[in-house]
Amino acid sequence: MSDTLLDGGTLAEGCHPTTEINATVNGRKVQRRVPNHYRVIDFVREELKLTGNKEGCGAGECGTCSMFVDGKLIKSCLAPVQKINGCSVETIDDLDRDAGMSLLQQAFHKCGASQCGYCIPGMVMAATSTLRRNPGASRDEIKEGLGGNICRCTGYQKILDAVELARDIQSGAVPASALEEDAEAHSFIGQRTRRLDAPAKVTGAIKYAADMFMPNMLHMQVVRSPHPHARIVRIDAETARAIPGVECILTCDDVPGVDNFGVFIEDQPTLARGVVRYVGEAVVAVAAETLDIARAAVAAIHVEYEKLPSLFDPHTAMHDGAVQLHGFAQNNICKHTRIRKGDVDAALASADVIVEQTYDTQSVEHAYLEPEAGLAYVEADGCVTVQSPSQNITHHRHMLARILGRPINKVRMIMSTVGGGFGGKEDMIYQGMLALAAIKTRRPVRYVFTREESIKVSAKRHPFNIRYTMGLKRDGRIVATKMVMVADGGAYALSTPGVMNKSAILGPGPYDIANVWVDSIGVYTNNTPSGAFRAFGAFQSEFATECHLDLCAQRLGMDPVALRRINLMRDGATTHTRQQLDRVLAVECLEAAIKAAGWDAGVPYRQGQGKPQRNDFNYEGSRQSYLIGGQTQPLVPRASSKSDVHPVKISIN
Repeated sequence: MSDTLLDGGTLAEGCHPTTEINATVNGRKVQRRVPNHYRVIDFVREELKLTGNKEGCGAGECGTCSMFVDGKLIKSCLAPVQKINGCSVETIDDLDRDAGMSLLQQAFHKCGASQCGYCIPGMVMAATSTLRRNPGASRDEIKEGLGGNICRCTGYQKILDAVELARDIQSGAVPASALEEDAEAHSFIGQRTRRLDAPAKVTGAIKYAADMFMPNMLHMQVVRSPHPHARIVRIDAETARAIPGVECILTCDDVPGVDNFGVFIEDQPTLARGVVRYVGEAVVAVAAETLDIARAAVAAIHVEYEKLPSLFDPHTAMHDGAVQLHGFAQNNICKHTRIRKGDVDAALASADVIVEQTYDTQSVEHAYLEPEAGLAYVEADGCVTVQSPSQNITHHRHMLARILGRPINKVRMIMSTVGGGFGGKEDMIYQGMLALAAIKTRRPVRYVFTREESIKVSAKRHPFNIRYTMGLKRDGRIVATKMVMVADGGAYALSTPGVMNKSAILGPGPYDIANVWVDSIGVYTNNTPSGAFRAFGAFQSEFATECHLDLCAQRLGMDPVALRRINLMRDGATTHTRQQLDRVLAVECLEAAIKAAGWDAGVPYRQGQGKPQRNDFNYEGSRQSYLIGGQTQPLVPRASSKSDVHPVKISIN
């Protein structure tokens, strides 16, 4: 053994000092004795079971937990529970207990200002605070009032519209009939169609997974690897097992079925089996009577590791002789998608201009406001049920049945309301542990990630390195394009094969190019697994393509829109994967877009070339850039300069 490490801590106390809280919550007197370390959000949600206000970040940044204490808006995740002793608390659950929905909530419903809904209780509370302070608040003042609240679905415009509508109805400037549903139109496009789930979201009544409670419910916590790559030598859980209130401790040895799952490649164990491959990988799961006891048990579990060499760069991971992270993946290549069309080398040789450039995109956290959570239980007929915001429940159900070694009719997955997903909740990463714990204890088990745990463990957008070579004629016609893309897939495949396929298929863009060469390679490393994210794969490769066309336009001295217009596919075009297209509206889309944008035709970086500046930013009739918080002035376009241009290799025949 080259290096032996001990992980874990000393046995923490399962019981904590308590404090008695007397408060008035939503007009009712309450008295509870709770742990000293409770925050106001813990008191309201866990003790009183008032789950309308959500916990998103736990750090006072997102605003989902906003509520009133003695009439003052606070971030309840930051306030110790002692702060509300003797005070009056108002939550979203009872904001308008007599009428069902307050005027503001009705306006949110009318304007479609809900989307995933997780931020909406906090938004409604902040908007209520704003209009209570200043019933005639301007749009900028409303923005200022909502400045401490985040929407990850980017629905700010409708939220602001809703607050303005409520303000105007309240002042009498607009009749209350404005809240009525719009008359049916010939098209849904451009119309406000009421969402069926909006009333539940604007009142906080809808239940996300972390809002669910069941009688006799246990709480789960997980021991996670502190090492990117290590062999598990020994797990000592005896001390933890002896803690009163610990009902279940799980390792990979407790998996009764096939412990190998994945969206495309079955390469992931439910709990680490012999080896950990990234920091944060689950090793041991604990279910206990309370969250505090579960945390104490996790701290008492000692895992002995032997550190192994780690790979963090996908190019290094592909070298011959590099450490193999999975036995079946030669050179750690998880997926290699190739597209070959025409003769790229010959076409490049005939080109007047060849432009080469390398583009890198970074790993990106989804940061959905609802952290991962789930509730599992065994029903009376022996069917194990998992409720979680899984966005691929049929596939998850099949994987879970194999893990549990049960027939499919004895496994049930229920998709709870999703508080933001963006692709990140397509992967099954914790549902297996929950189901095993529920089966083993015959009690409901709930698991709620902290924000830190979510960022540490869940999949990210694949970081790409893209080497781009494009050959063009002097008139702007593209004769050949070559893309070599290497993506960091992290420790497990998750959606990497799908991401690589999509990046390859859509990467060259909607352009009619006779000669195409694409290599799209996903690679295993010891980084956090990469997974699906909005427009997964296409986002990275098309970013490079569009940047590259701008660069080519610059080198050719052309308007970048004109360059695209020359090369766009038209009726009857053949795609890069040889699909024949009948009707293509790419040119029409481009013309409509440049008309709507007020595009000012000309070569890029014109200021740097001593030419007049662009005049198509913030022109009359266009929507100004949205700013929230203290800034109320629109952005001023930044002047371009030669320093903005990336280094480029160019050859002109």
